[in-house]
Amino acid sequence: MKKLLIVLIVLCTVSCKKYVVSFEQPTNMKLDNLKLEVFLDKEKLKEINLKATEALPTYETIGLSISGEGKHLLQIKAKDTTFSFDVKYPGEKFIRIITNLKTNGKIHVGILKQNYKFKS
Repeated sequence: MKKLLIVLIVLCTVSCKKYVVSFEQPTNMKLDNLKLEVFLDKEKLKEINLKATEALPTYETIGLSISGEGKHLLQIKAKDTTFSFDVKYPGEKFIRIITNLKTNGKIHVGILKQNYKFKS
């Protein structure tokens, strides 16, 4: 029974498909403690609280499991604005989310997508 459980865990780990999403922690102190809500295919998966830093930006990385290959809708909600992005698996499985404050005071969320890991 124990061997069966180990085999099941290994198979699940190997066959699981997921996006690796890194959220850049901002250097603008006005964005400190900003809450971002993460939706994948209109299903809320996670809440991220940004922590501003005066040094180099750091990253909080999460894994978002998906059901299959193809196009998915990634949405990031910041305050009262939702930013929507189409992402394709497996071609764009590594994603970096960057939050900025525009000069007019509005929040902007940008995205970088690629098939290989980002360099730190």
